[in-house]
Amino acid sequence: MDQIQKNLLEQIADLHDVPAGAYNIRANSESAGRRTTANIDIVTKEDKPGIDIIIKPGTKNESVHIPVVISESGLEEMVYNDFHIGEGAEVTIVAGCGIHNAGDEKSRHDGIHTFYVGKNARIKYVEKHYGSGEGTGERVMNPKTVCILEEGAYLEMDTVQIKGVDSTDRITEAKLADGATIVVSEKIMTHGKQNATTTFKVDLDGVDSSAHVVSRSVAKDESTQLFISEVNGNNRCNGHTECDAIVMDGATVSAVPKVSANNVEASLIHEAAIGKIAGEQLMKLMTLGLSEKDAEEHIINGFLK
Repeated sequence: MDQIQKNLLEQIADLHDVPAGAYNIRANSESAGRRTTANIDIVTKEDKPGIDIIIKPGTKNESVHIPVVISESGLEEMVYNDFHIGEGAEVTIVAGCGIHNAGDEKSRHDGIHTFYVGKNARIKYVEKHYGSGEGTGERVMNPKTVCILEEGAYLEMDTVQIKGVDSTDRITEAKLADGATIVVSEKIMTHGKQNATTTFKVDLDGVDSSAHVVSRSVAKDESTQLFISEVNGNNRCNGHTECDAIVMDGATVSAVPKVSANNVEASLIHEAAIGKIAGEQLMKLMTLGLSEKDAEEHIINGFLK
């Protein structure tokens, strides 16, 4: 891998060297390295681009990294990755995509990740998106995540769009069985003329299933953001979605919530707060010696932590 690709890996997966545990690294639509373990197998799909990640039941304290980097202008790809997670497994999965575009053609990565989370398994999934390069070509990422959680399963998703992504359409869909839980934390920042759309759809089908979704975002310059959430309470369950956004300059942010209680014992909450940085926050930091720009950056960094 060249230095640009290594820099992308550092940004999206905190990798400075070959990761411990299982991994599959994809660079410019080709494999750039793979390792399996006794408990985690990675198999190339035969019918379409992508891989199957197979995690044995009872696997504990292991990790798998599957980052994607693109450094060629004009490269566009669609990848399908399926995770088959055995009963009682406890594993961390680190994904993410980085695009460096120094040319004038659009570079695009679309990925569909499907999680089949077995009974009582506990998974942490970390996904970062990052764009760089001084070219005029767009950097486009469209991730779709489908989560099927069996009885008692737990999935924690931590997704971040760091910077430099011109356009993204992020979709997350989940279906939960009895006692299953999904917790999602999303952080996005857009600037320039970038646009970002996030759609969450959760079906709480099981007794005592639960979902907790929080999106925090900052929109600068002339960028646009749209947050759509749909939670369907189809049994005795608990669902909570929250959208907090800071809007600056000429940017726009919209939140479109939908909660449907299809059972008398479904408890569903949606919260949304969109506004500018409070003047008193800026003034307080500026009295401590910060410039207005530095004060804004300090507030934004704290908000997105």
